[in-house]
Amino acid sequence: MGRPSVRHKLVDAALNVFEVHGFNGASVQDLTDAAGVPKGSFYNHFDSKEKLALEALQVYIARNGIEVLHDEKLAPLARLRRHFRANWKTMKDRGYRSGCFLGSLSSEIADSHETSRAEFGRLFHLWSTAIASVIAEAQTQGAIATTADAKVLARFVLHAWQGTLIRAKVVRGDQPYDDFVAMVFGTLLAPPPAAAAPAQASKSALRRK
Repeated sequence: MGRPSVRHKLVDAALNVFEVHGFNGASVQDLTDAAGVPKGSFYNHFDSKEKLALEALQVYIARNGIEVLHDEKLAPLARLRRHFRANWKTMKDRGYRSGCFLGSLSSEIADSHETSRAEFGRLFHLWSTAIASVIAEAQTQGAIATTADAKVLARFVLHAWQGTLIRAKVVRGDQPYDDFVAMVFGTLLAPPPAAAAPAQASKSALRRK
């Protein structure tokens, strides 16, 4: 493989710098120092720090496991569990100090950067749409109730996930994730009563033996 270009070095470095220092807390000098490139080279590749952040965000999205939501070898809810579990592992491995880059960046600059705000909206929509597709498939298979709209459920699950990551930065422990899993998979996306009854009956029969 060839040596990474200055642009690629900047994008890779930006992910870490922005996640550690935030967008507003990171200077161009911080970014070029982390990438190991001359400061003057920055504007040869990016018009602004915002443009670099948006390109780094695309890399982040590609690296963070959304593809598992489309893996039809797994049952729908198994895909969804694996998706959130993988993202949680990343946060835990970072000492609960760095959550979702999309969520962190949007909460920091959506009010002040209109181009970025539009992109954040597009990415959140794509993410919730992928989740909605999984939920709709689970509903079709009878794995969860059909009383709620899959798109609304997906948006709510994603809202809850973003809140989980924010809370985890404060408590620096697993409780927010455990609560998320319990409420989302144990209640919100639990099997409908008709599907749960046979399973409960089987357990009762086994206890009587």
